[in-house]
Amino acid sequence: MKRILVALIAVLSLCAPSAILAEQPPIIDRALFFGEIQIAGAQISPDGQYLSFLKPYKGTRNIWVKKAGEPFSAARPMSKEATRPIRQYFWSRDSKYILYAQDAAGDENFNVYAIDPSQPADPATGVPPTRALTNFKGVRTMIYAAPKAKPDILYIGLNDRDAQWHDLYQLSISTGEKKLLRKNTERIAGWDFDHDGNLRLAERTNQVGDTEVLRVDADGFKQIYSCSVLENCGVEDFDAENKQVYLVTNKGDLDLMEVEMLDPATGKTTKYESDPEKRVDTEGLQLSEVDYHVLFTRYQDDRQRLYFKDKDFEKEFHWLQSKLPGKEIAFGARSKDENIWIVSAYSDTEPGETYLWNRKAKTLDLQYKIREELPRESLSERKPYHYKSSDGLEITAYLTLPKGLPTKNLPLVVFPHGGPWARDVYGYDTFAQFLSNRGYAVLQPNFRGSTGYGKKFLNAGNGEWGRKMQDDITWGVKALVADGTVDPKRAGIAGGSYGGYATLAGVAFTPNVYAAAVAIVAPSNLITLLDAIPPYWEAGRKQMYARMADPTTPDGRALLIAESPLTKAKDIVTPLLVVQGKNDPRVNIRESNQIVAAVRDNGKPVEYLVAPDEGHGFARPINNLAMVTAMEGFLQKYLGGRDQKDIPADVEAKLKEITVDPKTVSGAVELKGALAPAAK
Repeated sequence: MKRILVALIAVLSLCAPSAILAEQPPIIDRALFFGEIQIAGAQISPDGQYLSFLKPYKGTRNIWVKKAGEPFSAARPMSKEATRPIRQYFWSRDSKYILYAQDAAGDENFNVYAIDPSQPADPATGVPPTRALTNFKGVRTMIYAAPKAKPDILYIGLNDRDAQWHDLYQLSISTGEKKLLRKNTERIAGWDFDHDGNLRLAERTNQVGDTEVLRVDADGFKQIYSCSVLENCGVEDFDAENKQVYLVTNKGDLDLMEVEMLDPATGKTTKYESDPEKRVDTEGLQLSEVDYHVLFTRYQDDRQRLYFKDKDFEKEFHWLQSKLPGKEIAFGARSKDENIWIVSAYSDTEPGETYLWNRKAKTLDLQYKIREELPRESLSERKPYHYKSSDGLEITAYLTLPKGLPTKNLPLVVFPHGGPWARDVYGYDTFAQFLSNRGYAVLQPNFRGSTGYGKKFLNAGNGEWGRKMQDDITWGVKALVADGTVDPKRAGIAGGSYGGYATLAGVAFTPNVYAAAVAIVAPSNLITLLDAIPPYWEAGRKQMYARMADPTTPDGRALLIAESPLTKAKDIVTPLLVVQGKNDPRVNIRESNQIVAAVRDNGKPVEYLVAPDEGHGFARPINNLAMVTAMEGFLQKYLGGRDQKDIPADVEAKLKEITVDPKTVSGAVELKGALAPAAK
């Protein structure tokens, strides 16, 4: 289902000879990696007349607009967010409004705002007026659809009546008027609208966590498809005739996710396509928004693969490739006639080049480069890397080796992804490049439980937090040590969210593997983690229980305790840096407080950063700069890489502000009744 979710969660041997030092690229200023981005997020208005983008206004990332043919110097600011950068925005279908979402200090309770770019700037602010289309506290707005056939309408969900479930509203962009369409009393997790903006289908999570696809009839709902709690299925979009839908599913005997055609009238399905190479799940398909035929299907393997259904568009894609050799190509916003497109070209060493593509004129004009100040020639290759885990399961990872250094006895930072039901993909990665520039090899494993590799691989992670999932990470370190790439005494681990959990699990369950660890918004106690999940995650609660363990059962609770790093906190000897957003709704601050207090009480080295204006990960560049300043100094101390010595005054002040003395932290909890985890 097409949805905009307004929610929304990275050396050098000390005795190396000077000749080797001379080959390594210069230290790149951390601000070029993590400072405020100077321009990004380009979109073309649906009428093709205007180009919008994100750049700082009065020090904070905001929306700017210019006519498509004007120079960027003619652009004018549209929004005036003063503290928290804007990260998502879009145009209304009629090009009359720009809309964006913003939360409060990372609490993920998003409201939606509208700006009329034709309005003059207010002399007091320098921008046109901003209207709040929703203006709630403690309520999370979701946008389900912005139908082309109803350009003044958004279909949104609000959980103001029931924090667990979103009621369905029709929202007028021009007036802000809201009309209740459906009171959600039947556990509806999503709504599907056809090309005419009519509500046709819904997806429900039942009491045991299964997904049900429902037809919306005048007299209620009719189930037409379902899949179990350990399967995935969902509506992608309606077909060109506006009758059948493209369904993505791995139900039954299917291992890989495939696209099927689902007839809402009968519930009958027919296969449309699965991976021709039989390797990975489908990533869905791209439709034309003119007549809704399929342009291409996509698959994310070691690199992205596209399969074209529109042969003329395929020829145009090959023309783009000829103009952008060696780059991956991604399609962004387009004009409503699909003549003008935003095209992005990227690679492992290219954060992104943004182009304006005019199909009829056959022109491709560079608009800007993301983080243009980054010296591309100093960045490192990020390549696929495969190895076997403890039970022989093949793990796909990405390995970045520091440029200019021999690939022998390097210090390592393992950087597991978050989720965990997600995956790392090919392309530019900020943390990988930053750490590589500091002299570290960087390993990013797609451990079991990662998405994209089929149902068996995903389900192999069930009940395996801190166990075989952790083995998949540990065995990556062993493989790099075994082939001589990594110095076993200088291996570190860092990550955020689940990657932060894996960091804590690594030092708690395999205390002799890592010499340094940086845990960012990291769960430490799986019992308190599940106790504190946001109420609007209710639709996914049973899925989390099925994939982790059910804390309401004795066996499930025992397993969660066993898999909690807090259980083995007394075994932690690795120096630890913990980073937390105070307002994190997903990983409550007590997760960090508990592990910091426990490690402190055990007399082991622990450092702690808490940003009072952040949530699940840091959005504000100044906070990110403070965090990575602490991180690179910490890693240099324990792993022997290099670090940037100079610290700007504002970053130094922010780092001082968010640094917490572990002696002041309370929250240690003793977990009892656990079985020992199986991680080695």
